[in-house]
Amino acid sequence: MSQQIISRKFRLVDKASVKPQVRCSAFALALVLAGSGVVLAEVPAFAPTLPNTAPAPGPAPEGMVWIPGGEFSMGANLACEGMCDRPGTTRDALPIHRVAVDAFWMDATEVTNEQYEKFVKATGYVSVAEQKPTQAEFPTAPPESLIAGSIVFTPTPVPVPLTQVRWWSYVAGACWKHPTGPDSHIENARKLPVVHIAFEDAEAYAKWAGKRLPTEAEWEFAARGGSAGQSFSWGDELKPGGKFQANIYQGKFPVEAGDTGEDGFRGIAPVGQYPPNAYGLHDVTGNVWEWCSDWYRADSYAGSAATGGVTRNPKGPESSLDLDEPGTQKRVQRGGSFLCTDQYCNRYMLGTRGKGEVRSSSNHVGFRCVKTAP
Repeated sequence: MSQQIISRKFRLVDKASVKPQVRCSAFALALVLAGSGVVLAEVPAFAPTLPNTAPAPGPAPEGMVWIPGGEFSMGANLACEGMCDRPGTTRDALPIHRVAVDAFWMDATEVTNEQYEKFVKATGYVSVAEQKPTQAEFPTAPPESLIAGSIVFTPTPVPVPLTQVRWWSYVAGACWKHPTGPDSHIENARKLPVVHIAFEDAEAYAKWAGKRLPTEAEWEFAARGGSAGQSFSWGDELKPGGKFQANIYQGKFPVEAGDTGEDGFRGIAPVGQYPPNAYGLHDVTGNVWEWCSDWYRADSYAGSAATGGVTRNPKGPESSLDLDEPGTQKRVQRGGSFLCTDQYCNRYMLGTRGKGEVRSSSNHVGFRCVKTAP
């Protein structure tokens, strides 16, 4: 990041301590981050999903699909650890625990540039990335350094150690209308998911649309599509029949021209390009990260599991705590993005979790909305 430009705080990388890779079948050793220590506990594997049987109360709102709700096993197991060279993928998604959610409607796709532009034209809304950072946010920064912009993925000319993140740049003028900077535009990208969206931007759109952001539990129930314990929204095989089912990163990460586009796209893809899951949702794996309404805490699943029963309609913890960055306010993100790769971050796998500082944005984070059933 340029030393001359002051941006809002942005953190992407987990500085996770190295833990052994483990594979278990009927049971998994759960790494429950509780307080300042790591507690080992044996927990059951995934139990069957029990969807509600009540039909939808009426026709679906435009662009939305019916999610019946029900009871399911939420979280991930340590089998995910074996698919990534960076241990810690599932450390905040343990233990697996039982959750029940009520029925709701959900956007079939991520919100697009076209949809977000209608919102902006109707309301005059100005996104966080378009706002100049304030002196109150950075009291010691010289005024000329406070420049509006956002974070953009910037491939490296040569391979770099993946322990040293060097592929992000703060770009002045980058925002939802200019995804890679002032010289880029969305005129021919109406069906791409909108990006450079901070949490409050997503909330503002959802309120205008008469919707809301999903809770993390709602998001995972919907993404699983009635399945229990599958690695992906379509099954356990990444490439069934030799075909990719989602937009993720193939090739050498993060070098220039490293993404081979074997899945059909180099970089971000228009919404709805891959088959939907069993509930009719597209792109719940890859493409762009999606904001959820929950505050992020690495130990939040431990509290739900400790009850020993079924947690109904959880809304997440009352405050944020990321042990990697204490004091930084973060919300949950889900689904992974077009930059996810098993070389570095495979959090496109069902049950795994992401996180984002609430007033930060980048060109791989967007959202979709839900609507409470009447």
